[in-house]
Amino acid sequence: MGAALCLLSAACFGAMAIFGKLAYDAGVSTGELLLVRFTLAAVLLGIALLVRPGLRRAPSAPGRPAMTGRRVLAVAVALGAVGYAAQAGLFFGALQLMDASLLALILYTYPVLVTVGAVLLGRDRLSPRRAAALVGASGGTLLVLLGAGGVGFHPLGALLAFAAALTYTIYILVADTVVHRLAPVVLAALVLTGAAGTLAVHALFTGGVDLTFGWRGWFWVACIAVVSTVVAMLTFFAGLRRTGPSTAAILSTVEPVVTAVLATLVLGENLTVVQLVGGALVLSSVVVLQLRSARAQRPSRDPARDDVAEPTAVAP
Repeated sequence: MGAALCLLSAACFGAMAIFGKLAYDAGVSTGELLLVRFTLAAVLLGIALLVRPGLRRAPSAPGRPAMTGRRVLAVAVALGAVGYAAQAGLFFGALQLMDASLLALILYTYPVLVTVGAVLLGRDRLSPRRAAALVGASGGTLLVLLGAGGVGFHPLGALLAFAAALTYTIYILVADTVVHRLAPVVLAALVLTGAAGTLAVHALFTGGVDLTFGWRGWFWVACIAVVSTVVAMLTFFAGLRRTGPSTAAILSTVEPVVTAVLATLVLGENLTVVQLVGGALVLSSVVVLQLRSARAQRPSRDPARDDVAEPTAVAP
């Protein structure tokens, strides 16, 4: 179940690039897109929490060190205000300086960084199967992105792109410390509220934003807010809670494959043979991880363990 949730999250995030391009074509700027995206998503989750109080129920956190309620809330808001907002700013800053394909390639070094960070922090064990899946998924992503054709290189852009990958790595590792203490909807709402607050302050200091774009722009931004933010975040946090940071990050490498496929179907872009091979490699790595999860859960007869992360993913 955890792997399926991570894959659904990756698919939703992968569609965001398509929605974003259609929003740009409709006259929406980057600042407007991000501010409306995070604000609308935060409002939707806030309404869901008011209508269904049961969604506020926090999951159990066996084996986790004590953390006060205020500290959990502060970390959750900071994930959005600092982590999510900073990652988005770095990503789009790099996009202004370099080709999108190379930017995506540098950004998707984060699964490697997450795995290394989780191992160093003692949260995960780098088993041979997981190492093979990591290498396969990263190599497949490399083929998918390099198969797009020639890319341009810009030193500052590359630095910003790597900073975005590093920021997202820290975001995942920090989220893993609170994802067991807050309900997924509550955590996502706090993260989005923090991000929306940061972007609102930024808009105030940069002259504000123009929200007079047409209904087409609002439609595609709404798709980003609902599909690529609300659904994507909820499924990611739920999957992260069940699989741990390394597996969640490796499964997330499906995202650029989804983007490439949707770009072919919606935007008329063509997949090359190299991209097809890379996509098959990524999906094969996902299958390896799913088989591992199924075998690990088979001996257990306690249904309560279905909501507990893998033993290798539990922090000390």
